Amino acid sequence: MIPRPRKQIRLRGYDYRNAGAYFVTICTYQRRLLFGAVGGGVMHLNDWGQVVVKLWHTIPEFRPYVLLDEFQCMPNHVHLILWIISEDAPNVIPEHIDIVGQRRAFALQYQPPERGVKSKSLGAIIGGYKSAVTKEINDLRGQTQPPIWQPRFHDRIIRNERELEAIRRYIRANPANWQQDQDYDAGLDDYLNDNAPL
Repeated sequence: MIPRPRKQIRLRGYDYRNAGAYFVTICTYQRRLLFGAVGGGVMHLNDWGQVVVKLWHTIPEFRPYVLLDEFQCMPNHVHLILWIISEDAPNVIPEHIDIVGQRRAFALQYQPPERGVKSKSLGAIIGGYKSAVTKEINDLRGQTQPPIWQPRFHDRIIRNERELEAIRRYIRANPANWQQDQDYDAGLDDYLNDNAPL
């Protein structure tokens, strides 16, 4: 049987090293409930979930061009927003980054996609994070199988301040909405349509 080609989930031609805000969802392998449980609308982390949260906070120590924003560890997935910023201006706060301007610039600088993960790109950042979490959890459990994560991740380039605020609210509400949204961000578009302020 010939394997089907993988579906392209990155925006074709976009340079994922560009400054801006990115919403990312990382799912566990086979959507297994690995990081704890939700009870009463609150996420209760187990030891592995605590590793996931701890290592999230260490990303800027190794990647000074990354700013951390909203984050939520769920039993079978992680939602996060991070910002890629200029290393020349590491103290720039997110509110001073022109999200819309970045999108216009993309339209003017389209390049054919390159193969492989580029250094300092969103893929490199998330790949490094996933690897660090996997290594520490494998040390805790004393084995390397089954995998912790699915091979890839889902991303959304955040287009404007309204969308940013709506996604932040969506991430914060994830534990309360666990019964309706156990599959990660299947309902995100509906949430954004219903909850983004005008």
